[in-house]
Order: sequence, then structure tokens, then C-alpha cells
Amino acid sequence: MPVVNEDHGRLIRLDALYDDPYPTYFELRGRPVAYVPEAGRYLVARHADVMYVEQHPEIFSSAEEDSLITRVMGSTLLRKDGCPHMRERKAAEPALRPRVVRNHWKPVFQQISDELIDGFADRGEADLFVDYAGPMAALSLAAMLGFRGVSADDMQRWSQTMMDGIGNYADDPGVWERAERSAAEVGAAVDETMERVREAPDESIVSAMLRGEDPIDVETVKSNVRVIIGGGINEPRDAVLTAIYGLLDNPDQLAEVRADEKLCAAAFEEAVRWVSPIGMYPRQTTRETELGGTLLPKGARLGVLIGSANRDEAVFEDPDRFDIRRGSRPHIGFGGGPHYCLGTWAARAQVGEVSLPNLIRRLPNLRPVGGTETRWGGWVFRGPLNLAVRWDV
Repeated sequence: MPVVNEDHGRLIRLDALYDDPYPTYFELRGRPVAYVPEAGRYLVARHADVMYVEQHPEIFSSAEEDSLITRVMGSTLLRKDGCPHMRERKAAEPALRPRVVRNHWKPVFQQISDELIDGFADRGEADLFVDYAGPMAALSLAAMLGFRGVSADDMQRWSQTMMDGIGNYADDPGVWERAERSAAEVGAAVDETMERVREAPDESIVSAMLRGEDPIDVETVKSNVRVIIGGGINEPRDAVLTAIYGLLDNPDQLAEVRADEKLCAAAFEEAVRWVSPIGMYPRQTTRETELGGTLLPKGARLGVLIGSANRDEAVFEDPDRFDIRRGSRPHIGFGGGPHYCLGTWAARAQVGEVSLPNLIRRLPNLRPVGGTETRWGGWVFRGPLNLAVRWDV
């Protein structure tokens, strides 16, 4: 018999989730779906329940009322279902298809990676967050969007402040101000890009959105570019840092990757499972329904915990361990339903085929800096906040 669950989540604090969500996730997976007052949401932690949500968008809608994403970024495909979602998704798809990624974007990624590593290779020491992973993700995405004259610093600032905004459940006014300023600056960059690609169409995402069979309006292009800048920077950045961290922490696996560069693809997939860069996304019920033994009212707000589902011991053996030889059991770091990540193929190429192998290949005897702790943060979005390494020069 389902119950309305109001008790299990009362002791859960968002600051504790930011520091280390996994002990809480373990507890949540042993209970029904729990309401967490501090987040104003029912948190969905089990893999089976997350997959049920993914497979039933007619019950668990992405079109959440008063969505923080909509407040910061405008009307986007992430907060639409059915035909409106597919229309906007199809507008961007031509720039991100596997063939285009392989033939056009992968050489661009390689050039950016080489230039970044050229800039610090002789130093023998770096913080890979600052010197490599952040700029690599930012410059790669700027190229894919069709931006020119936009710096890695600008892209990273836009991404971080807008992501802070859509995770601003504490309603901090300063966070809103920074997010809204960045959203306006992104809109201006899109205006400049659209003016150019209307005259000279190219392989970029903005160009694809404007010239498709069913092109979308200018404001919708801007809103979706804002969303792409959010996930399109933090996911590849955090995935490559997590993969490097996992390999450095497991020298036997690092040795395997050095001996067989193709294993970098497996390292990327395991990194996205082990610490999912996009750890939570929201949904809202369209009617009263049962989920995980909990009776949810119509209009209930959910926090769907990808970061928990990808460590569910009912699905993954020894889930807290980083293991590139884990096997074929698929993670859901890119989602699993109609909103499956549009940039999946680009992320796999950028990280698993370029960023990660190039780093290991070009920095001999890559190793952590002794005595320097790698800090982690986040639960809505999660990843390393620094990664100090050395190598032989």
C-alpha cells in the first residue's frame, strides 16, 4: 500500500549533499521516495524508480511550473515534452550527429587540446581544472556554437553563474543577479553569431537551428544556447577531471590505459557513472501517482537523482569503486528517455577520444601532487574543483 512520505527527508540538508551526497543517497535508496523540505522536492534515488520516471514522461513532466531553468534561461527544450521538445531538439541535431562530430568537430577538439597542452607542458605541474579541463570544454563548445571572439573565461563564467542560478534553491539574490547578467551576455553573443551565419551558414549549432526544415525563433535559439552552455561545459570538464582522478587513484588501471589508448573511452563512461556531472534534474507529476512505494500528489516536484541511480548497488557491483573494466551494464549519466543528452556523441569524442588520451600521451609519468587534496562539490551538478598534477619534463 503506497504512503504519503513526509518524514524520511526532514533531516537532509543541502549543504551536506553539496559536500558529499553519497552517504545520503545510500540511505535514500533503502527507503521509499522521500520528501526533502529544504529542497521542496521528493528525491528519487533508486535506479528502477529513475528509469520509471524516464519512461513515463506523460506522468513525470519536464515542464515544471516556475522552473528555475526557465527563470534563468528562458523557454528551452529541457522544460518541454512531446512535439515542442522534439521540434527544438531536431533543430540542433544536425550539428551534433555522430558523422559531423567525427569528421568536423573531432579535429577541432584535437587542435584545441594540443594548443592548451603546449601552453603548460614545459612547466611540469598544473591544476588541470584551471589549465586544461575548463578551457578545453569552453573553447570546444564555443566553436560548436559558432561563437567567435568569445574567450574561455567568458564561457566558463556564463556557464557557472547560470548553473548556480538554476540550482539556487536557497533563493540568493546575488546568485540571481549574476545568472541574469550572464544570460543577457549569451543573448548578445548569439545575436552576433546569427548575423554571420545567416550570410555564411556553417556546421555550428546556431547555424543548424536557423536553417533547418522547421527553424525556431530567435528567442528560443538564445534560450537553448544558454542551456547548451550550461551542460556543454560542466559535463565534459568534470568528466575528464573525474576520469583522470580515478585513473591516478588506481595506478593499475592507468597502466592499462597507457598500454591501450582505446580504453580511454571506457574511462570516460565509468567517470560519468561514478560521479555523474549532471547529478539531478527536476520533474513534476501531472496526476496523482505512486512511485517507489510513495503516493505522490498531482503537481509534486521531484528531484531525479542520476548521481544516486548510477551508484545503485542493485544494478552496479561495488558501485563506489572506479573501475574501467566494469562491463556492459549501462549507466544513465546522459539520461534514458526522450530527453537523452543531445551532446552525448560530442562529449564522448571530446573527452574519451581527444582530451583524456592526449593528456596521458603528452604528459609522461602523470601523477598527483603529494599533499594537495582534490576538492569536490555539488549534487545538482558535481565534479572536482581542482586537480593538481605533475609529470616528467
